[in-house]
Amino acid sequence: MKFLLFIFVGVVHLLSLNSGKAIYKNDICQRTFQEIKEEIACYGDVAKAIINLAVYGKAQNRSYERLALLVDTVGPRPSGSKSLEKAIQIMHQNLQEDGLENVHLEPVKIPHWERGEESAVMLEPRIHKMAILGLGSSIGTPPEGITAEVLVVTSFDELQRRAPEARGKIVVYNQPYTNYSRTVQYRVQGAVEAAKVGALASLIRSVASFSIYSPHTGIQEYQDGVPKIPTACITVEDAEMMSRMASRGSRIVIQLKMGAKNYPDADSFNTVAEIIGSKYPEQVVLVSGHLDSWDVGQGAMDDGGGAFISWEALSLIKDLGLRPKRTLRLVLWTAEEQGGIGAFQYYQLHKANISNYSLVMESDLGTFLPSGLQFTGSEKARAIMEEVMSLLQPINITQVFGAGEGTDINFWIEAGVPDEEAS
Repeated sequence: MKFLLFIFVGVVHLLSLNSGKAIYKNDICQRTFQEIKEEIACYGDVAKAIINLAVYGKAQNRSYERLALLVDTVGPRPSGSKSLEKAIQIMHQNLQEDGLENVHLEPVKIPHWERGEESAVMLEPRIHKMAILGLGSSIGTPPEGITAEVLVVTSFDELQRRAPEARGKIVVYNQPYTNYSRTVQYRVQGAVEAAKVGALASLIRSVASFSIYSPHTGIQEYQDGVPKIPTACITVEDAEMMSRMASRGSRIVIQLKMGAKNYPDADSFNTVAEIIGSKYPEQVVLVSGHLDSWDVGQGAMDDGGGAFISWEALSLIKDLGLRPKRTLRLVLWTAEEQGGIGAFQYYQLHKANISNYSLVMESDLGTFLPSGLQFTGSEKARAIMEEVMSLLQPINITQVFGAGEGTDINFWIEAGVPDEEAS
């Protein structure tokens, strides 16, 4: 049902805002909020038709089946890989066959990194083979690996206090999990901070609220002027174990081997399709998800689900014969996992027309049972969105949360365009 949240953004822009101005402008065409509220209420029948088609009609489970076919056929889709480009070509064909308009590919350059073979073995105080996953863009180790003593820290502050102890060692971060946005800084910045104090490598406790001995991968960022060192994630369990060992004064030694390699940037594409607006075709409501994934899973949740429910939003409107007054544009991003690379290049290409973007949306929080939308915009825009979301009362998805954001749409948010993220 999560894709229904995207549909109702289209409903917002079916509204007849006479001058065609975006909803976040201050005057909203001189119309009173009461008039807008009454007009939104008139779309109750449209809302019911969308709900019936998506939840009970022929489109029931369609986005799931489409997604399953792609991930089962293509598998993982890491940036720069042949499998990602195969997925992009398949989606380009699928969108054309779905009868959407202006289906095309927009070229971009994206990073190409491969992890290679990797291992970590604790040699002291006992022999223990550890599960690891190298972090995106990490360099590899020498073929013989890096064998060094470990320094366990729980924060960047502790690392700074113990900087003299870090030189020539492997820094292990056993940071407590608070929330994702706060804790992920250790994954993103851990290698740089460890390198600044002379460490040979860094191992980061996986950014997860719980674990079943499961390491996580993700992007990390090097910094100009700071030596690049190999970096990987380890499991919560191993990070906690080494923390206990260190607290007892045990000497911990690890042999780390990583065959990771960075290659020249690869050619890729953002995939675009539209339903062209009937009255204000130059004005855009953008819905999106990213096609790329990491290499250690099918990418069904991150972010195949988000990409396919974004496609489903357009499919449902097309199937019902609806024609929004503003253009509803689908963008399937490439190389989001490397830091929104495809989305940034899209923004650079289209930002000259930023005044025509009424709303940008991204789904990249996992495809769970939704409870509402996260929204960033003016108070007037929020008030309108709350009225629109009230149309979802039949399926009890009406909340409008704050702090809408997303890697692929943050460029637009910073420029002042309202955004939403399904929650």
